[in-house]
Amino acid sequence: MQLLIADLHLHPSQPDIAKGFIDYLRGPAREASSLTILGDLFEAWIGDDYRGDFEQQIIAELKSCSASGTRLAFMHGNRDFLIGEAFAADSGCALLEDPAVVELAGQRVVLLHGDSLCTRDEAYMAFRQQARNPAWQAQILAMPVEERLALAGKLREQSGEANTNKAEDIMDVTPEAVVELMQRHDVKIMIHGHTHRPAVHDLSVDGEPATRYVLGDWRPGQGWQLRVEDDTLTLESFAI
Repeated sequence: MQLLIADLHLHPSQPDIAKGFIDYLRGPAREASSLTILGDLFEAWIGDDYRGDFEQQIIAELKSCSASGTRLAFMHGNRDFLIGEAFAADSGCALLEDPAVVELAGQRVVLLHGDSLCTRDEAYMAFRQQARNPAWQAQILAMPVEERLALAGKLREQSGEANTNKAEDIMDVTPEAVVELMQRHDVKIMIHGHTHRPAVHDLSVDGEPATRYVLGDWRPGQGWQLRVEDDTLTLESFAI
């Protein structure tokens, strides 16, 4: 069995979700051969050099799960794009490119966080291009920790305000972008998160049936996962 999750947005202000994830790492994740996290594991990450008690606890739990035999993989989201090699080494997570093509259930599958598909949100796409630029990231990481913490808080606030004023369809994926990416990577299955709209979408790519799985975000009392067993992919929610 293989598991995929996304959008936990872990933060000390949401202890119920953090506890649910720790229980998940100590339980279901250890029964799986692999656990893949498709971004936004944390609500914010200002650099591998800053780790409070909360971040250290999550890293230790990931490492313990990895040491138990579960292969862990992590892909950057729009909230934790500054996670780096030090985090990967200390947590036992392999870093995945976005997008990444893997084999699941005997088929080629493209994995991505999902924000790159929201092409109608032009303001966000401009920010995404900047945020994924290594030079910009280096500039941010050179700032004192206090300034980075303040910047992270400001970006979270601005994001919330901006999303409140955006039309729902703008914040969802662009259908044409989905098909183009699947064509480019020659796949008929796509898995992503980001939109917080869990669903299984049937579509057509080059005249053939295809499927897009959207992972849900974790909330107090509820988690989401995609479970892969043999040739079956199942999107499911569960109590935490």
